[in-house]
Amino acid sequence: MSCTNCGQQTTIKTLPNGCKNNGSCSTLSCDKLSVFNWLGNMKLPAYQKAFEVYEVRFKNGRKAYYRNVNDLSLCMGEAIAVEGSPGHDIGTISLSGELVKAQLRKRRIPEDSDDIKKIYRKATQNDIDVWQKSRNKEAHTQREARLIISRLGLKMKLSDVEYQGDGKKATFYYTADSRVDFRQLIRDLAGAFHIRVEMKQVDLRHEAARLGGIGSCGRELCCSTWLTDFRKVNTSAARYQQLSLSPQKLQGQCGRLKCCLNFELDSYLDALKVFPDTNILLKTEKGNARFIKMDIFKGLLWYSYTDSDDYKWYKLKVEQVNEIIKFNNSGKKASSLSEMEIVETTSKVNFEDAVGEDSLTRFDKPKKKRRNRNNRRKPNQNNKNSQNKKQGRNKQNNQQVKNSRNKKNNSRRNNKKNGPNTNNNNV
Repeated sequence: MSCTNCGQQTTIKTLPNGCKNNGSCSTLSCDKLSVFNWLGNMKLPAYQKAFEVYEVRFKNGRKAYYRNVNDLSLCMGEAIAVEGSPGHDIGTISLSGELVKAQLRKRRIPEDSDDIKKIYRKATQNDIDVWQKSRNKEAHTQREARLIISRLGLKMKLSDVEYQGDGKKATFYYTADSRVDFRQLIRDLAGAFHIRVEMKQVDLRHEAARLGGIGSCGRELCCSTWLTDFRKVNTSAARYQQLSLSPQKLQGQCGRLKCCLNFELDSYLDALKVFPDTNILLKTEKGNARFIKMDIFKGLLWYSYTDSDDYKWYKLKVEQVNEIIKFNNSGKKASSLSEMEIVETTSKVNFEDAVGEDSLTRFDKPKKKRRNRNNRRKPNQNNKNSQNKKQGRNKQNNQQVKNSRNKKNNSRRNNKKNGPNTNNNNV
């Protein structure tokens, strides 16, 4: 969802719309994991001082908290220089005011903690230029570092590199299945890039959140947009939701079970409270029936007999199954399932031809193949056509002969009436 500035149209079509910051929006509405300060318009009482701790955002949504010890007038979306280890770093203010207190309580960080570092100053143009140059070197540094890791034969995967704002330090994020001895790697990286090196191991879920991507649902990953806490996901969540236990379907971009399996788990657990145990057999006069499958939200269960040759699945309601189990617990057998089976009657819908169209099933009929008149004619049809053509020609010839005969006869009759020809008399 873009900010109001990005929705404005520019006069020059070749330039991008909006604030033209190419990802670093000053209104904090185009960034990942951005927060809307719904308490920003509220004024504090005259005797109360504004909260001096600010939330600062860095690359890939990494956030930290810093204290405004110099009483600077700061606002959200402003670039500032903060304390680093060593040197200084450049970040953007993502949250201020009373909401920062709520975030500190959520993360269980005391307000007077020594881990909260200082805010030095507002970022100058020189600070921003050095920061941009350092950011431009991250892709090259990541490629060269991967070559060094492969040369040393270390079993680790380098996922990302983040330079500090002053360009004197770089943090290398990696994933590994076991412990890695990277002492020689740190020496090689420091000698190759002439910087201070810090190695930080991250989980596979945090790696996917940092890199981002598109999930199987077609939307951007939840961990890289709004999900901040990664809870444990078990295969029991898929079993409760009657999902297939195929790892290809349940596995996310990080290689672990999808976090969205926990989203609807509570509603499924509430609906399953009225369902009986699926391991219980239903005792009837015809025999014992075992559980086949269920539809949780429709409240339906399917059972089939185990001992007889009847392999039909009988559809029952949850209430009916619970009554049968109570009846069996009292030492009695229920009647056959065929008497309690739910039979659904489907009513046929008749569609009217209101617009003058054909029937709705007109596309279900197979199309007739078009035959080429010249190449795909049947031999019998060719013979019939040739015979018809011959008969037509004979009729035309006969008619022409009749016409010529009639002309001759008419000429003879005229000669007889008028007398002999003049030519003969002269002779």
